[in-house]
Amino acid sequence: MKTTLKRGIGRGAAFNGDGRSIFPPGVRTPMTRYRQPEPDRRGPWAIIRIVALWTVLAALIVAGGAAGAAYLKQHEFFTSVAPKTPQDRAAQQDLDVPIPGQPTNALVIGTDKRRGPEADLTGRSDTLMLVRADPVTDTLSLLSFPRDMLVNVKCPGHTDHVDRINAAFAECGSQGSVDTVRALTGLPINYFVTVNFHGFLQLVDRLGGVWVDVDHRYLNTHTGPGGYSAINLWPGYQRLRGYDALAFVRYRHFDSDLYRVARQQLFLKAVKSQITASLSFGTLLDIVDAVEKNVVIGRGGNRALDFNTLRGYIRFAQGLPSGHIFQARIEGLTGYAELTTNPANITTAVRDFVQPDVNSPAKARDVTLGIKRRATVLRPASVTVSVLNGNGIQGSAANAAYILGQRGYKIVLPPQGRPVNAPTQNYFNTTIFYDSSQKNGKAAAQQIANLFGDAQVKALSSGSQALVTLANGALTTVVVGQNFHGTLAPAPIDHTPKPQPAAVVPNAAATLSYLRSVRRRVHFRLELPRMIERNSRPEPLAPIRVHQMVKGHVGVRLSFQTGGNEYWGIEQTDWNDAPILNSPSFEHKIRGRIYDFYYSGAHLHMIVLKQNGATYWVINTILDSLSNETMLAIAKGLSPLRR
Repeated sequence: MKTTLKRGIGRGAAFNGDGRSIFPPGVRTPMTRYRQPEPDRRGPWAIIRIVALWTVLAALIVAGGAAGAAYLKQHEFFTSVAPKTPQDRAAQQDLDVPIPGQPTNALVIGTDKRRGPEADLTGRSDTLMLVRADPVTDTLSLLSFPRDMLVNVKCPGHTDHVDRINAAFAECGSQGSVDTVRALTGLPINYFVTVNFHGFLQLVDRLGGVWVDVDHRYLNTHTGPGGYSAINLWPGYQRLRGYDALAFVRYRHFDSDLYRVARQQLFLKAVKSQITASLSFGTLLDIVDAVEKNVVIGRGGNRALDFNTLRGYIRFAQGLPSGHIFQARIEGLTGYAELTTNPANITTAVRDFVQPDVNSPAKARDVTLGIKRRATVLRPASVTVSVLNGNGIQGSAANAAYILGQRGYKIVLPPQGRPVNAPTQNYFNTTIFYDSSQKNGKAAAQQIANLFGDAQVKALSSGSQALVTLANGALTTVVVGQNFHGTLAPAPIDHTPKPQPAAVVPNAAATLSYLRSVRRRVHFRLELPRMIERNSRPEPLAPIRVHQMVKGHVGVRLSFQTGGNEYWGIEQTDWNDAPILNSPSFEHKIRGRIYDFYYSGAHLHMIVLKQNGATYWVINTILDSLSNETMLAIAKGLSPLRR
């Protein structure tokens, strides 16, 4: 360092006349230092504003990324479930175009195609179920077809022939099933949905399992060639996961397809109830991931399913009123390996499917409780109707008037010389006007509106004076809109059961020892059934079972077998918000005790007593074979178990 300084390196020095540095260096000239002014100190609100700004900016970035990812995922999903094979594409082209605002029918096809040596084969349809979403009546209808039912199989390129209905899928895939079911029922089919075994397993597991009431002990360990699939289930309300759920809906070891389709419909209702009650966004993404690999969805009009359509159906299902899921059944099936029935039974089932009686639960409840109902249905002959054209399509009013006349309604023509046209021709929805000055006007208008489906009901005073003149004194005036397609909905069949004595006998001893043996294992009061169905006995394989339901809640299940080899049960639990308890049809107080009624159409499927901080469920058989009066008598016969 010293040498460096002597040589004048590293430190500035002045030069003399010879160009040499002068040592030591001279005194440096004064230096001015410039500094940036200190910024004003931020107050607490300024800091909060900056943090908020960056938080919002980060949220926008994340939201933008999530929206982009959601869009890509959505596009990927609808592309993956669209028909790809020639058979599926042909089936989609063969579907009927859905009409906005009108009921739509979807054919659900569960296939039994497995991996392995038969992977290249189509497989057979293990499940065939029509699902009808009706926004007019806010109903969801189910109609299942036993896989062994003999029908006329339709398959393009093949001669029609009689075979089991599941052979249609084996021969022609989804197109064969669609054409066969359409020909069998005479109904349009707007969608088809195929689900394979693997997809079903994944769907159930992604839902975290499905809560189902298992009616009796299911056990089969004899599998292999020629044998049935394995199953090992105990009775009671429980969460069924993948393989157990599949075994339950496919079981027919010791009963028949009639019971199997009932189990499938029961399972589907349980899925709907669970999704409506607790479907998280994360679970929805998991479901989408499972669906897109194992499900094919065809839509009428040769168009792919889109987000808005799917969202509309999900909202429809979530917003269904209590008790508005109806199960139509094909009665009169005979046989074992192959089932047959009178074609009239299929016609009746289709009619129940298309036009369920939405008032059947209330009517059945009143019959069971002995409540006298006022007549709510007017005789068509007592209702006068004026029919006017409001859509500009020639012949619409005349067609509607003819059909109403065939139904028994009294048609009133406009004043002499007047046309049958409404004052304006821009009605989209058919509108039923009623004369509020006449008795039963609104009730008559609503009754006719149900026949037209998506029709509006208004007082005649809300229309123009010209409309009043054209009504010509009729109780109701129908202005036919563009949504009238030349047909009326069939009138629902009244399936309200006739009152009958309860088929019960006093037999507290049948379950007294069982309940006493387990009462110390639960912390709530048990109830003893003093009345049981007269042909029943405790199920030999599982008369009573104590089982964990969810953490902190247990259930006690009593199971009974009837003389017809069906099973009903009584579940007692302190889990008072179980999914199955959502949305009872009615609540009724009887002798100071509160009961919830759960109807499936006109059948009382479950009745629940609520007391002592617990719930006590009386559950009908799979086929609802116990009468409504019998169900109520059993529930009323429950009494606290004495310690």
